[in-house]
Parts: sequence; structure tokens; C-alpha cells
Amino acid sequence: MISLKNVSKVLDEKQVLKNINWDIHTGENWVLFGLNGSGKTTLLSIITGYLWTSSGQVTVLGKEFGKYPLYELRKQIGVVSSSIDYLMPGYDYAENIVLSGKYASFGLHKDPNQNDIDFALSIMERFCCTDLIHRTFETLSQGQKQKVMIMRALMAKPKLLILDEPCAGLDVLAREQLLEFINALGEDPKAPSMLYVTHHVEEILPTFKYITLLRDGQIYAKGSINNILTDQMLSDFLGRDVKIDQFNQRNYLKFT
Repeated sequence: MISLKNVSKVLDEKQVLKNINWDIHTGENWVLFGLNGSGKTTLLSIITGYLWTSSGQVTVLGKEFGKYPLYELRKQIGVVSSSIDYLMPGYDYAENIVLSGKYASFGLHKDPNQNDIDFALSIMERFCCTDLIHRTFETLSQGQKQKVMIMRALMAKPKLLILDEPCAGLDVLAREQLLEFINALGEDPKAPSMLYVTHHVEEILPTFKYITLLRDGQIYAKGSINNILTDQMLSDFLGRDVKIDQFNQRNYLKFT
């Protein structure tokens, strides 16, 4: 699914990634966890082919970068980030935003065929979002917009879905509703493999079984969540004494 071999990146004479070695296999759902400035955004840009490495080898969906057209590869990768919501036309209906994912456009600019319309509506029905039909994008709450953006990403039937801090800017209720939505997606056998990027421990859902800790551009630890999300590991990673409490299959961090 994803294979990074000795990946490093230098930007403005500063090394922002150093010797990243990471493999994600088909069917695995991973979390990329790191504080602000850890290199998460740069690493995502490399995985999605929008930024070249300074050194190292990148293979995504079996295609080695530099030997395959990246524009073709990107069609198989769904990316959801609150940073691109503003690119969607606010006047367009939610179902048209979902449909636009088929064409990788920001809004619907061509007449879709009936099969695509039916598929978009089936996605909205599958995730109990038919109440958003005929609602303009600008009238949706931030949480509803994120759901629409996830469904838009699914429209292209991606093999990999990257969720880049999708809960940013949400209030606590909207965040929990979106997390329930994402967890349900992860449990769906038709869903693609997912990579969830966050710096909040409480957003790590039961559907995610593996985690990579990124600090100062380097992988600090990686593996199963049960082995990595421990009091000692996170205390060492954060440089502060912390304790992980578990409730209802979720993890919550507190400083001690």
C-alpha cells in the first residue's frame, strides 16, 4: 500500500524529514501522530506526490515514484482536509459536491451520468446523510461539511483514504459525531485503507490498529496501538509525564 525507504527531505536548508522507513499494507488502518512542526504535512505531501523527496524511495499502491504518472496515481488516493473546504462552491448542493469527487473537481462542472448520480446517492444513504440532499454546501455545519468531503473522496473508489486532521475547528459535539462516522467507515468491508493524521490522542478510534509517532522529522516509534500507546512511550515521546486512560475503546491522555 505505502512503502517509504530512507526518505529524507530538506526545505530551505532545513532537514524536515530524516530517514523515514515505513510500510503500510493493504487492509491496515494507521494513525500518523505528531505535534505541530513534527513533519506530518511534509510527509503527507510526499506520499500524495505533491512534494519530491531529497533522497529515498517512495512506493504507493505498488507504483514507485519517478516510474509512474503521478496524476494517474492520485486518482486512487482520497484526501480529506479541512484546509480545502473553502475551495468548494458554497452555492452547490451537497450531493453535487459528493459527485464532484468522481472528476476530482471543486464542485460539479459537467453533467454526470445516471450511474454516477445513483452511486453518489447510495454513498449518502450508506452513511445516513440523505438529510443533506438539496442542502447547499455553505449552509452545512463544519462537521457536516467534513462528512460531505469524506463521501466526495469515496466517490472515486480510492484504494487509500487520507484524513488530514479532519476534526480541526469542530466543537466537541461535531467532533464526536464525525469520529463516529469515520469509525463506521473503517468497519465497512468496502472501505479503503485509511491513514488518519492527528495530534490528539482522543481522536484515535478503535478501527485504527496501528500508529506511527513522528517527532522532529523522524519516526520515534511505530507498530500496533496497543504496544505504542503506553504511559511510558508517550511520556518519553512528549517529554512530559502522562497517563493514558481508556474508556469505551478510546484513549484519553492526561498529564501527571
